Amino acid sequence: MLDVAVILNPGSGSGGGDEIATQLVRLFAAHGRTATILAAGPGRSVADQARRAVAEGCRVAVAGGGDGTVNAVAAAVAGTGTPLGLLPIGTLNHFAKDLEVPLDLENAVRLISQGPARRVDVGEVNGRIFVNNSSIGVYPRIVALRDRAGVSGRGKWLAALWATMTVLRRRPFMAVRIRAGDETVLRRTPFVFVGNNPYRMAGIHAGSRDSLTGGRLALYVMHAEKRRSLFMLGWRVVLRGVDRVRELELFEVEEAVVETRGRVAVALDGEIGHLDPPLTYRIRPRDLLVIAVEPGSS
Repeated sequence: MLDVAVILNPGSGSGGGDEIATQLVRLFAAHGRTATILAAGPGRSVADQARRAVAEGCRVAVAGGGDGTVNAVAAAVAGTGTPLGLLPIGTLNHFAKDLEVPLDLENAVRLISQGPARRVDVGEVNGRIFVNNSSIGVYPRIVALRDRAGVSGRGKWLAALWATMTVLRRRPFMAVRIRAGDETVLRRTPFVFVGNNPYRMAGIHAGSRDSLTGGRLALYVMHAEKRRSLFMLGWRVVLRGVDRVRELELFEVEEAVVETRGRVAVALDGEIGHLDPPLTYRIRPRDLLVIAVEPGSS
């Protein structure tokens, strides 16, 4: 049986190589824990290594990487009694930030070694989970085009800008039918965004969540008539909030079905996959055991 299985994604943000693996083994040992490093690489994906860790009965499965790495490890442990630990060594680390996990390695290791575990919600679409959000429309297309450029660092942000302009110049709109709760709506939209619990949509904390245990999906749908209005709507959402922008609708539900034409690119915590519609989204309340302090207890 493994004690602490660290599923490491060497390509995530600041993660990488034997140096960080050696450092992690030493840091866990200082807290009396034995860390086994399971690094992703050719022929062994993060998801493969996460499933291996669970199959070998690890006491804790640790995601060492960004939100995409967290997604893959969470998929392996959700619904089980195996707790998820977080080493936020990716670029954005949204899930770790919302859980108030320390962003430096030493304190993150201390929390995993000594901290409590609590249950949080996860979202699901057609059997695949997400810990932050999922979306269809322009965002998956932008990410796919950006990644195709094969650059990193500052070049990645420039590639993202180029990809955004390229996608918005083409056909950014799609027709969707959405069944959310008791409502059925038809929309021509550039995107549908589904959050694991509602997001703050205004102010300096925009993009974060107050709770991960609310048991609700937050489904946002934008409807705009022209390409140029997409940019203005984005600014208005940030400045005024989602509830003040009539072109952006919000549905808070436990389940929603999104219908569109043909196989569709779907973003899951920033990673892109392809699914056949209809897309059935649902919340899985408190289905993930994660090592994190209770809100307000720190």
